[in-house]
Amino acid sequence: MFDLILKGGTLPDGRTTDIGITGGTIAAIADLSTAEAGEVIDANGDLVSPPFVDPHFHMDATLSYGIPRINASGTLLEGIGLWGELKQVMQPDEIKARALDYCDWAASLGLLCIRSHVDTCHDSLIGVEALLEVRKEVADYIDLKLVAFPQDGLYRDPTALQNTIRALDMGVDVVGGIPHFERTMADGARSVTALCEIAAERGLMVDMHCDETDDPHSRHIETLAYETQRLGLQGRVAGSHLTSMHSMDNYYVSKLLPLMAEAEVAAIPNPLINIVLQGRHDTYPKRRGLTRVKEMQAMGIDVGWGQDCVMDPWYSMGTGDMLDVAFMGLHVAQMTSPDEMRRCFDMVTNVNARIMGLEDYGLRVGAKASMVVLDAGNPIEALRLRPDRLCVIAKGKVISRQSRNDARLDLPGRPASIRRRHSAHS
Repeated sequence: MFDLILKGGTLPDGRTTDIGITGGTIAAIADLSTAEAGEVIDANGDLVSPPFVDPHFHMDATLSYGIPRINASGTLLEGIGLWGELKQVMQPDEIKARALDYCDWAASLGLLCIRSHVDTCHDSLIGVEALLEVRKEVADYIDLKLVAFPQDGLYRDPTALQNTIRALDMGVDVVGGIPHFERTMADGARSVTALCEIAAERGLMVDMHCDETDDPHSRHIETLAYETQRLGLQGRVAGSHLTSMHSMDNYYVSKLLPLMAEAEVAAIPNPLINIVLQGRHDTYPKRRGLTRVKEMQAMGIDVGWGQDCVMDPWYSMGTGDMLDVAFMGLHVAQMTSPDEMRRCFDMVTNVNARIMGLEDYGLRVGAKASMVVLDAGNPIEALRLRPDRLCVIAKGKVISRQSRNDARLDLPGRPASIRRRHSAHS
């Protein structure tokens, strides 16, 4: 007797099967036609995926667009300046309310694992306190990991180092940084070393904003890979954005990528935001604002897509849908072969889970019973349509249901309703 059986769903690898859930765990993946359950959900013809995973987000800023003003230039630097203004007026209850609203969106979309940066350059650490409360409140359905992020620079801000350590002492999970925003390249390199040493001492992971610039001479990823190896942090470190790599000369990159691969440093580009913020000084030719995704993958480097921002000082749009992220990434990285498109779907599920170190993740017996049923037949169709999430299951419980949203036509001689699925050609 199972608590829940998901019947006849199509897994991302193409298998059609039933999934039996007991408690908060996947108990069986097999033909369960004769089994009984407290509830049976028909997923016949629909894609059943592990939950979506976002390894790089800013939840303390989300849904704050327009407060106290909008980013008129659309640049990264104005966004950082605007965030500094927002920090002066934001209140803990407002941060928490916006974050919980975003978590509602995420839950409805099957985004059940999020790693969010939280600014540690405000002496009050109100963002840290608010998101620690949010982490506790959503724990039954969203795995929220927090990154101690010295947004204004570990050395550029006079209290950032001590506040970052305070945040980690309060229970923040991951060490962050922003070396390219320090006053000098030397200070940037020093910050990478200091932050990696803190992570090594505490046994923590690292997700560092790294080289989020068009400057080809911003090469802090090299220092990050070196420190990862020196301190034995292999498999626990990610460099996020890495946009300077789109401007580096090919000879240097040919040396850099093997270093990253040897150090097992993962990469997290954020295509929605990178394509908007980068290349702002260019006329034409205009840089695409994205790091070298396919080249890194060819070297065996884990590359996952990140959401980064939704309606905040840096980005005026967004819904929380990781399929939007993968869809943009697919286009900007020109990953349009069937294998590459399937890889883009994997990047917002399994690869991101691996980058975050989620050991109980996935569609396998014994894993956490979290999954999403999509109105699509396979991963490529899911990317094309960014379809409705018909059902979201978190830790064994159904937390969201959505009716199939077929369009109704009134056309002579044509069907009465239609959905834009076309699996035979996906």
